[in-house]
Amino acid sequence: MLGMNSIDQLNNSGIALTEANKPYEAIPIFRRALDLEPTNAILWLNLGIAQEKTGDYNEALKSYKAAVQYDHELAEAWGAAGLIYFELNEFDNAEVYYKTALQKEKKAYKVWNNLGVLYFNLERYEDARSCFEEALSIMPMFYDALYNLRDTCRELSDYRAAAEFERMLKELYQD
Repeated sequence: MLGMNSIDQLNNSGIALTEANKPYEAIPIFRRALDLEPTNAILWLNLGIAQEKTGDYNEALKSYKAAVQYDHELAEAWGAAGLIYFELNEFDNAEVYYKTALQKEKKAYKVWNNLGVLYFNLERYEDARSCFEEALSIMPMFYDALYNLRDTCRELSDYRAAAEFERMLKELYQD
């Protein structure tokens, strides 16, 4: 019988393949590991990441939902599902999943940024600004949030702030 060590080895192999942009090769490895331990939330999360890389959003979403079913506190899976819902233009679901991720992990700066992008797309610019500022309070030189905050400030006609964020972006880009 294969033990936990084998599951870890399968998981690590799947991660390596996914990171090497070989998600189609990673998926069967994660599935093999899940055959051994079907309630392992991390395996479901990693399977979802590989499926997402193939563009199979529906299967990825199923995997992320399985991950949170087995570990309700797994913020990364909540945030990943939110991003899929955003990509599918299911903005209400995206917001629910992003907010749940942030309840689980308040310092998830990428999720704050993604929630801000959602609000920006919904033309809720003040809410977007708050999210981008929160992301930057956690990760001060996070390029994506700076860029998004600059654009949001322009939408809000706060040109002085937009100019300051533009200056910071240029500084970041030079480094």
